[in-house]
Amino acid sequence: MSDESVPLASRHRGQRDLTVGPIGPTLLAFALPTLGSNILQSLNGSINTIWVGRFLGEDALAATSNANIIMFLMFGMVFGFGMAATILVGQSWGRHDHDGAKRAFGSAIGLVLIGSVLTAVAGYVFAPQILTLLATPGRAYDEALTYLRVIFLGLPPSMLLVLMFMGLRGIGDSLTPLWFMGVSVVLDAGLNPVLILGLGPAPQLGIAGSALATLIANVVACGALVLYIRWRDLPLRLAGREIGYIVPDRQLVGTILSKGLPIGAQMLVISGAGLAMVGLVNRHGVDVTAAYGITQQLWTYVQMPAMAIGAAVSAMAAQNIGARRWDRVSAITRSGILFNVAITGSVIAAALIFDRALLMLFVPEGSAVLPIAQHINTIATWGFVLFGATMVLFGTVRANGAVWGPLAILFLSMFPVRLGIAVLLRPMLGADSLWWSFPAGSATTVTLAALYYARGTWRKGALIVPDEHECEERSHADIEPAGSVKPAG
Repeated sequence: MSDESVPLASRHRGQRDLTVGPIGPTLLAFALPTLGSNILQSLNGSINTIWVGRFLGEDALAATSNANIIMFLMFGMVFGFGMAATILVGQSWGRHDHDGAKRAFGSAIGLVLIGSVLTAVAGYVFAPQILTLLATPGRAYDEALTYLRVIFLGLPPSMLLVLMFMGLRGIGDSLTPLWFMGVSVVLDAGLNPVLILGLGPAPQLGIAGSALATLIANVVACGALVLYIRWRDLPLRLAGREIGYIVPDRQLVGTILSKGLPIGAQMLVISGAGLAMVGLVNRHGVDVTAAYGITQQLWTYVQMPAMAIGAAVSAMAAQNIGARRWDRVSAITRSGILFNVAITGSVIAAALIFDRALLMLFVPEGSAVLPIAQHINTIATWGFVLFGATMVLFGTVRANGAVWGPLAILFLSMFPVRLGIAVLLRPMLGADSLWWSFPAGSATTVTLAALYYARGTWRKGALIVPDEHECEERSHADIEPAGSVKPAG
């Protein structure tokens, strides 16, 4: 199939062959559109929060917050499946197995489509019970129920959109996801006030209008991306008999699940530790809780370069592992760490130098919350340089299907270390024990990740998409080098 690589790659200017050319410039050019997508997504959430807060008040904000917790958990699993599929697509693309890449992509679409439809139906039906389990405040309950049910209806197109973005990045195209993320954001942010307030011919829907705006934006962006892939004949386009690839292949689904579930579990570990930390912060009073909240808003943007570079490293490493270019894999990791130090370090420096001005975007001058937030920022924010290095190292080892090692490392650093320091040092340091636990946890994570990268078994084997008629025993042996599923850590 290698004879197809040049024509396919030349059809679309956003696509890059990540197995050739200078590593540093290629990695940076691939990471920047991913960073742009992340920024757009976060800005969209911030803008929508402003619309809801300004037009509908605090009860509506509380309602959306409760619903967004659930959506974060849902997307955590989709991220895991999407990352597993991206690794399969990337490795197949790196060894010029374009049909294998399409089959992995098709199975992932079928799996996510079935799962998201079932989840949407169940979520719509059991939304009241879900909100009761979350102890949603009574004042916010009715609005949260309305909002959550509409959001659940929009789950299939939004999850498919995320999956298509990740698949395109797996073949070296990070530019197309940026454009279509822009389409979704413009529609969502623009339709929010129209549907909330009933501007023009639109009905006044209140909080349901905010959710409906998100649904419409995702449906339009998802449909437009499908049409664009067909129109431009992008490499992952499924045509003719290839449409049958959407019917999930049992062997490929097994691989995606075995790798995707641990990656999704990493998101649950992070969110679980985050919820536990909020509980500890709440014990120090409203001002400290508010200060922590606005500092987290700042951290959302501080960590974006690290996440974009980590995603780029993973996609680039997957293609080079597929091409057996291990010399380039090591160089990609080094370049990713250097870019992280330079870019994330610069963002952190700006966040520390201009912290007062940035934090005053959320609270007024003279607020008692402001000096507390500055103090938190000074103690904890520098640790995101370490977080970025971890994202690069995890991105590399995941590119070869090693998912259990990162999960174990995250669990150890989040719970025994981060939360342990926050609790055990509290009598000595007071609230500062909470803030110091962040860099301490990050230092633990990056140390263990570096040891796993240097001495772990993650380089053994590779994720192979089996031929269509390959027997089950051969497929299973390809997925796990010893012929059985074993933790990579």
